[in-house]
Amino acid sequence: MVGITKSFPGVLANDDVSFEAAAGEVHALLGENGAGKTTLSNILTGLYRPDEGQIELYGELVNFHSPRDALDAGICMVHQHFRLVEPFTVAENVVLGDHRGEGRRFFVHPPSVERRVAELGRSYRLAVRPGARIWQLSVGEQQRIEILKALYREARILIMDEPTAVLTPQEADDLFGTLRAMADEGKTVIFISHKLHEVKAVADRVTVLRGGRTVGTVNAGDATLRSLAALMVGREIQESRRVERPRSTSDLRLLEVDGLVIEGDRGGPAVKDVSLAIREGEIVGVAGVAGNGQRELTEAICGLRDAVEGQIRVGGRRLASGDVRDAIRAGVAFVPEDRLGTGLVPSLSVTSNVALKSYRRSPFSRGPLLALGRMREAALQLIRRYDVQTPGPETPVRNLSGGNLQKLVLGREFESDPLVLVVAQPTRGLDVGAIETVHAYLREAATKGMAILLVSEDLDEIRALADRILVMYEGELVGELEGATADVEEIGYLMAGGHREPESPQERSGMT
Repeated sequence: MVGITKSFPGVLANDDVSFEAAAGEVHALLGENGAGKTTLSNILTGLYRPDEGQIELYGELVNFHSPRDALDAGICMVHQHFRLVEPFTVAENVVLGDHRGEGRRFFVHPPSVERRVAELGRSYRLAVRPGARIWQLSVGEQQRIEILKALYREARILIMDEPTAVLTPQEADDLFGTLRAMADEGKTVIFISHKLHEVKAVADRVTVLRGGRTVGTVNAGDATLRSLAALMVGREIQESRRVERPRSTSDLRLLEVDGLVIEGDRGGPAVKDVSLAIREGEIVGVAGVAGNGQRELTEAICGLRDAVEGQIRVGGRRLASGDVRDAIRAGVAFVPEDRLGTGLVPSLSVTSNVALKSYRRSPFSRGPLLALGRMREAALQLIRRYDVQTPGPETPVRNLSGGNLQKLVLGREFESDPLVLVVAQPTRGLDVGAIETVHAYLREAATKGMAILLVSEDLDEIRALADRILVMYEGELVGELEGATADVEEIGYLMAGGHREPESPQERSGMT
């Protein structure tokens, strides 16, 4: 890609960017949120056409008019925001749009397609349920489907945008092995990740973008984590590590979950007799592979899903099951894993999304009328405070990058000053500088007395933040570990179905 320039209203996304990747290599693409990585990838996959510049593929000039042209050329991308049809099954999504084999037939034989997809998942160690509907799956499961779609199409050039965000360390290692095997076969893998240690583990070369321009390309083996981070953000930055803060001595339980049973979208219990408690000023992490009940648990606490059995109390007050407004009134804030589908309304402006949960009351309303000026001022303050990169407060949020969407949701929830914050995957898709900032916000909130339930598949994140770590497997809590001393291998073992017996009566009740 030579001299690529692409602009949108108010934003210059790519500014004379040049990027080169070789056959038989894993090439990492790094950059802060808004640096232009996704735009560059969308140009390569035919979703956008550049304003200036050209693309050469295997030495020949190419001009993609549509994503079909890029697919025909052997270029596939696993997007950060998934391209899946929710009412369709996993198998149907995998073959959808593929004009080879089953995908080009007028009649598709579902059992045979499901068998092929299941075999492909087993061969790449990506567990899937071929007959499940996409809407029934967690975000993590959906990401596996996107990876399988690209593998099914036998891509010669595979672009992967944050592919390990929902994998255990063991699964991530397996994926790295798959990527290396693809490179050994002569394929090109473009690996977009904000996890610098992953880049060091799997990449041959690294190209860094900053402010829409190419900063440089370095050999991964010659770079350090600190030097890569400095290239990304233009300054020295601390590597992610645990920062000890005063441990809460309060006995006040702000969140109590007792005997919770929640039905899943496919029938049967997704959460099975879960009990836990979080004290004032405490961060409790929930680790687990996506699809083991974490989403259903967080949605029930926040009133988005009914509980079959059990009860939830916030500040001693019992919440009405499946009542979002009651949860908000009680002081529950929620940062969902699906920020664009659940956390925001894509077609509404930044201003409207900032006021989404509080427009019914002062200062955003005066009786039946909205105080539009105050809503806009609140949006401007949030944009400045949380460094949300947007042309303005009236911009529809669908035009923002993934990282800026996340900062917008986080800022709105922090500003509501809740008793309990339920946060799922808070730094998915964020660069190292933004991750550092979000972690500081979470620590500060806990220091001020907020009870935080942190759900994340990023074990480094959980170990860096949580006072206690609970592990979920198949809807149950299978172990509890101290955040300061938790071992990655032990957490991974529990995430894969191993069990650890509680060591004390306090642990058995979910409270140390």
